[in-house]
This record gives sequence, C-alpha cells and structure tokens, in this order.
Amino acid sequence: LRQHRGKKIVIKYGGHAMGNKKLSESFSKDLSLLKEVGINPIVIHGGGPQIGAMLKKKNIISNFVDGLRITDKNTVKIVEEVLNKDINKKIVNEINKSGGRAKSLPGNKKNLIVAKKLIIETKNSDSNIEKILDLGFVGTPTSITTNLINEVIFNNQIPVISPLGMDKRGKIYNIKFFIRKMKSI
Repeated sequence: LRQHRGKKIVIKYGGHAMGNKKLSESFSKDLSLLKEVGINPIVIHGGGPQIGAMLKKKNIISNFVDGLRITDKNTVKIVEEVLNKDINKKIVNEINKSGGRAKSLPGNKKNLIVAKKLIIETKNSDSNIEKILDLGFVGTPTSITTNLINEVIFNNQIPVISPLGMDKRGKIYNIKFFIRKMKSI
C-alpha cells in the first residue's frame, strides 16, 4: 500500500460484479479504505447485464458483434439512462454509505470523454475481402478531460465514471476499449 500512496488507480467495475450484493458492498468498502490510506481510486463502471435487462423489459432486442452491443438511436438513450441514472448513482450511494466520498461523473457530460464512432474492420479469411461493421452508437475515446477527474480527487472524493462519451457534434456513444485511454490521467 505504501508504494501506491498518492497514486491514481483506475478500476473497471463490471456489470456482472455489481449484481452480487455482498460483492458490491465489499467493493465499496475496499474503495473507501484505499482512499483512506492515500490511494486515489478512479472507478469506471460497466452495466451490460443491467442494460440488457432494461432493453428486454422494453421489448428491444439486442444484437452483438464480437461481444459489442449494436447500439441504435433508441438503444443509446436507454444505455445512457441505465448507466448515468441507475448504475452510476447506485455506486456513488454505496460508496458514500460505506464511509467513502464519491462523486458521479457521467462520461458524456462536461466534455469528460470526447469520443468517436468505433469502426471495426473484418476480413473474410477465404476471400481476403475487408468489411466494415457498423455498431451504431458505439465509440472509443479520443480524449479525456482529466482536470475534472483531478478536481474530484483533489476534493478527497472518488470519481465514478460512466462509460459514455460524446463527439463534437453532440452524438452520445457507448464507450468500449476505455481503460487504455485512462493511462494519461
């Protein structure tokens, strides 16, 4: 613990782990302890199962390509609602209940995560023909406004970030390949 004191540690908190109440409580306590001993956790959460459940409840069928949800205009609205309003706030409340101080940072607000549409190219191994898969509103970050995250840490809080981004035209994207971009914080 001493060697990490004062450092920032990015933690990906998956949607499947959130579904277990005991694990969720333990996670929140551990984050609070890390902060207490001087380590600065930054939480990026998922929410695949919770998004899937909400889509099912609204009778919207999900399709996946290589584990990525194809996200149309209606689906991205539900993704935003579930990630920002349900999951993010729940994680913040659980951390606060466990003695920590957390702050919600929706990735698609205040230019926190600037994103671009994710382009996936595949090649047919038989014909070597390239094909571009359109996943809709699935994106990858191009930049992260680290001063917002650092401000939360400076205020002795734990940032809890939803994996959403926005492009320069205001389109919201469900973010994938997120952790790689966080190395610059």
